[in-house]
Amino acid sequence: MSWSGPGFVIAIIAISTFGVVLNNWIRARHGYPVESDWNGVSHKGDPDAERKIELLSSENGRLTGQISRLEERIAVLERIATDPAERTAREIDALR
Repeated sequence: MSWSGPGFVIAIIAISTFGVVLNNWIRARHGYPVESDWNGVSHKGDPDAERKIELLSSENGRLTGQISRLEERIAVLERIATDPAERTAREIDALR
């Protein structure tokens, strides 16, 4: 194989072009902004992304609080289920 022929140059150009197209396709498919080599970002993605992030963050906080409350309730139920009946009856009577 000759490294100095025009076929080698054309192969390098084809591989580079294919790489750029594949990279942009993967980025666009997964929601990342598609970048241009000449003028930076040519597609900024979803304009409502900030609002979506804010809504998801607030929902995440709410669900985290709910999970911690449910874990506390499960711990109480496990303690009731595993404790002897006499001790549980004494604690209930003590609360009256």
